[in-house]
Amino acid sequence: MSSSPIEALSWAGRGRSLSGAGLAVLSMCCVQFGAAWSQPASASLGALRATAWRLVFAALLLLLWKRPALPRLGGGAWSSILLLGAAMAGLLMSFFSATRTLPQGLAVAINLLGPLLLAWWTGSGPRRGWWPLLALTGILALSRHGERWAADAAGLGWAALGAACWAAYIAMLRRVGERCPGGDGVALALPAAALLVSPWCGFAAAPSGAVLLQLAGLSLLMPVLPYLLELAALRRMSTASFGVLMSLEPAVAVLAGALALGQSATPLQLVGLAMVTAASLGALSES
Repeated sequence: MSSSPIEALSWAGRGRSLSGAGLAVLSMCCVQFGAAWSQPASASLGALRATAWRLVFAALLLLLWKRPALPRLGGGAWSSILLLGAAMAGLLMSFFSATRTLPQGLAVAINLLGPLLLAWWTGSGPRRGWWPLLALTGILALSRHGERWAADAAGLGWAALGAACWAAYIAMLRRVGERCPGGDGVALALPAAALLVSPWCGFAAAPSGAVLLQLAGLSLLMPVLPYLLELAALRRMSTASFGVLMSLEPAVAVLAGALALGQSATPLQLVGLAMVTAASLGALSES
């Protein structure tokens, strides 16, 4: 028995939403497993230098796939693109620097404070002030591993810088979207980020061909594939639904840390993870 046209459209819409959700989850897996598999390169080259090479490769690969038109934009638009690139570069470099000494799930949870505080600053919900406090409580639980703290001052500093860069990234992403319709402004931000960090590539002799090939492959996992997957996901689902799914990023980070790096989580840390995820969902519901 054939379904009605309305039922067919409804099933088609659900199918698009489910495929969008699958793409969003795949994007998170690319980011977090790519970060975990980057640890050897970060250890051998240094987190900043390895991330700089990764951004250069990512920009080249993205320009090969999508050649954004160079529109005649005013100085304000180009400055916004450069600031977006700076926020993107700062987020990646601080995140990889933080994961050198912090468990991956903890680093991601601290990074989430940036969007949460931005939502608190711009929101108006009756409980908006509770979500950053809940996230901070969860981060404290994530920082405790048995009888010791799983955090150090340098890692916490880098993660806090990453949180600030993530908030700046969101703010600049909106501005670039308004000033550069069509998505070319966002596509130009990654080459801008690579240009800003390229001096780190020349601080020492060039890595071996094998290491460069590894970094090129890792640049696909983060940030090239997540960028493409998230764009495809947003075409299939609402921004709110996408945000709800992305709040699971700390959980994916803990999973990647456990499977790829052997970073076990205690029951207290799992409770902290649930708190951070709940804070993210709560802030999203009032944004």
